[in-house]
Amino acid sequence: MKNNKTIAVIDLKAFYSFVECVDRGLDAWKVPLVVADKERGKNTIVLSVSPFLKERGVPSRLRIRDLPKGYDYIYAVPRMERYVEKSAEVVRIMMEYVSDEDIHVYSIDEAFLDITSYLDYYHKTPLEIVSMIINTIKERTGLQATGGIGDNFFLAKVALDIYAKHEKNGIATIHQEDVQKKLWPITPLTKIWGIGERTALKLNKMGIYTMGDLANADKDYIHNAFGIIGDQLIDHANGIDESDIHEVYVPKSTSLSIGQVLFKDYKMDEARLIIREMCDDLSSKLRKENKQTELVSLYIGYSKDTMGGFSRQMSLLNATDDTEELYNALIEIYDEYIRDYPIRRVGISFGKLSTNGFKQINMFDDAKKEKKRHDLFKTMDKLKDKYGKNILLRASALTENSTAIERHNQIGGHRK
Repeated sequence: MKNNKTIAVIDLKAFYSFVECVDRGLDAWKVPLVVADKERGKNTIVLSVSPFLKERGVPSRLRIRDLPKGYDYIYAVPRMERYVEKSAEVVRIMMEYVSDEDIHVYSIDEAFLDITSYLDYYHKTPLEIVSMIINTIKERTGLQATGGIGDNFFLAKVALDIYAKHEKNGIATIHQEDVQKKLWPITPLTKIWGIGERTALKLNKMGIYTMGDLANADKDYIHNAFGIIGDQLIDHANGIDESDIHEVYVPKSTSLSIGQVLFKDYKMDEARLIIREMCDDLSSKLRKENKQTELVSLYIGYSKDTMGGFSRQMSLLNATDDTEELYNALIEIYDEYIRDYPIRRVGISFGKLSTNGFKQINMFDDAKKEKKRHDLFKTMDKLKDKYGKNILLRASALTENSTAIERHNQIGGHRK
């Protein structure tokens, strides 16, 4: 199956620690810097270690107590606002070469780019375009990046994760014709994007140890064992991935979005609370910008050991900024598409925004009741703006599964 796309993925090397080294005027390849708040004690998790330490076998994530002896460590307290700022700077550089609609920011330190239409525009090869972007990132920010190139998201990610580190220029390529040579020998299966330990163990028990074993396995056998996720596993093992940047990308100018990676696996019923809290926050932001939405979207990502998820949207009959209406629409999507798998990522967005003004009332609306509720929401918004988001919370925010209070005090899952 020939794909006419050219997808690149660019990853910022040891991002947090590299930012700290650059800001301190240090060479990240020569100093034992770790990003961790030492004042929190020896059980504190290290978020990142410098390339100097990674080259000496120190893992990028461990606890302070597990750091090997013999180094005079430089401790950098995490600064999430600074990392977000540098990440945005890098994305702006990417947008100088590629239109924003051809960029999918996967994480704070990684982004996919559809460079298909830019090959003729620049009269350059994929490798030359990616090199050009990576070199500009280094020149402007001091940060170093690696890259993967492929015919789709999956092959580009495998090129990045498995092969880029072995290339002198830090960029690797996998095309469909390379699948048998470069993809099939890979083992253990946990090296592959989206295959966690539980999935790998289950496949091992079925006699599948390499991506080649998986590619050549009986499709019905895999489907019966894993359901629709099994179909995706088979596709990936054969180098097939039909994901499209333009389907997952939502233009910033016409939408609002919010997402989070949960601190544990959530059950199907437990995740409703997370959607409720995120809808509260995003609808408040919608009203603050004096906007209404006609389109709601919900993204659910299952645990890495399960893999997969879904992203669906729903058009509304009328534009609204009403929290309850928006939540009901999100839950309608959720109930229709959710599967009973552990959930680890949730994202919602509001699209087709318009300036808040006259709202058409249909025959089922209670105009007085809606106005009263709208006024209440606006009053709550004002209080939150003045005293902080945690001044007014639902009672459920005090329950074990709520993330609202902690999330309001963080950026990217860490303190500001």
